[in-house]
Amino acid sequence: MEAVILSKEQFNHLTSSIEEIKTKITAENKKPSENYLDNQEFLLLMKISKRTAQTWRDEGKISFSQVGNKIYYRLSDVEELLQNIT
Repeated sequence: MEAVILSKEQFNHLTSSIEEIKTKITAENKKPSENYLDNQEFLLLMKISKRTAQTWRDEGKISFSQVGNKIYYRLSDVEELLQNIT
């Protein structure tokens, strides 16, 4: 293994760069991630029936994700749908 010798100035610059990278990574991880509603929450929020939600999905009015039998909607997509309805 090869040893590398740094001056105090180089070492301080290196540690400050590492701290800056750490701060950026921490800030990036704190950004809010996308929120999802499950089908039941979507139905209650929109005050619609299961059949209406199915029709909207079939017609492409709202995008969704399905994991197994569970259906999820991105909150941003629901907000966009509300903007288009009103």
